Amino acid sequence: MADETTNGAAAAADNTAAQGAQFTIQKIYLKDVSFEAPNAPAIFTEQNVQPQLNLNLSQSVTGLAQDVFEVVLSLTLTCTVGDKTAYLVEVKQAGIFGLQGFDAPTLDGMLGTYCPNVLFPYARQTISDLVQGGGFPPFYLQPINFEALYAEGLRRRAEQLQAEQQPPAGNA
Repeated sequence: MADETTNGAAAAADNTAAQGAQFTIQKIYLKDVSFEAPNAPAIFTEQNVQPQLNLNLSQSVTGLAQDVFEVVLSLTLTCTVGDKTAYLVEVKQAGIFGLQGFDAPTLDGMLGTYCPNVLFPYARQTISDLVQGGGFPPFYLQPINFEALYAEGLRRRAEQLQAEQQPPAGNA
């Protein structure tokens, strides 16, 4: 009987620890969207010119309440043919996330990697639908490694901080 009580207490302790950090998706929504084809219909007659695509990606995080955050993933896709813009798509895919019980570095990582990973498929589908609806060939945005982008951002911040802390050369 003592073993059952001990095991039960251990299970309860494990359950409490597991409940310490909680991640919830409260809402996913399209915050802003824009599609422009400024050179249509003339752009549809362009032939033998390889389109050039440029993707800009950013994200922002806003605290809404204690342990509740809005994460906005912004994607801007510009397609040019020669010197003319074929189309411009801007999507701001957003979500409200509950993150409770995480330490500061883990919370920062969750907001910088996990939340954008949740939002990205929605933004990708919206972009694909808008491009095809605009009369252009389907465009499929390739997956993005948010973990690598986050790691690169951390590395750059560390380098910048280190550069700011070093005394200027010649002031020895």
